[in-house]
Amino acid sequence: MNSNVPLYFVSFTKGVICLSKENDETVKVYGRTAGRYLENEETHQQKNPERAEQKRADLNAFIERSFAPLPPGALIFEIGSGNGKDAVAIRALGYRVTASDTAPDFLAAIEKEGFEPLCFNAIKDEFPQAYHGIFCWRVFVHFTPEDARVVLKKSYAALVPGGRFVFNAMNRVAREVDNEWVDFPGDYHMGEDRHYSYYRDEDLRTIIAEAGFRIVDFHLEGGDANNKWLVYVLEK
Repeated sequence: MNSNVPLYFVSFTKGVICLSKENDETVKVYGRTAGRYLENEETHQQKNPERAEQKRADLNAFIERSFAPLPPGALIFEIGSGNGKDAVAIRALGYRVTASDTAPDFLAAIEKEGFEPLCFNAIKDEFPQAYHGIFCWRVFVHFTPEDARVVLKKSYAALVPGGRFVFNAMNRVAREVDNEWVDFPGDYHMGEDRHYSYYRDEDLRTIIAEAGFRIVDFHLEGGDANNKWLVYVLEK
């Protein structure tokens, strides 16, 4: 793959794309509660720092494997950077990272990690340029199936040939409903309900194929049965 990214790419959107009501409301919730989320996340990790460190190491290794075919200095866009730690891991591999999110408190946290984050909603906003890779971790859980179609098609258009899209989604097999509004108890209690979508692998594979991607890696991980998350590495 040529490491020189073209200055233009095919825009997917034609006119204005509307957010689903589920995504729109969830974005607003994070706008009000992202600071609390960050505090809760830190509290959760401090309860078992060894486990948190191992999960970080495992994710870092997965990121490195997933983007290994990309050229040195490749451009990577992260959708939903949250606390910025994943963007830090990607940057440490020598890639040029554009971190993004929608909530002001998340954007502030990302800035503290040395980035100039982009306020970006993957459903309604255009990617600013073409990329070698796109990373989207624990974000699809808030996308309806139609949202997911939009994001995958836009991401395909924004990638150079051979570019990679890496994401995960919560496994419907491990849940009792297709979607729900919920504020989980415990460490991640936010005080407001957020919308969650749960996906079957076969359904996501249909959406992935519609977008034009091919799956180059897939596995399950997380939870007591090691099947909480569906994890995909796609290639254009």
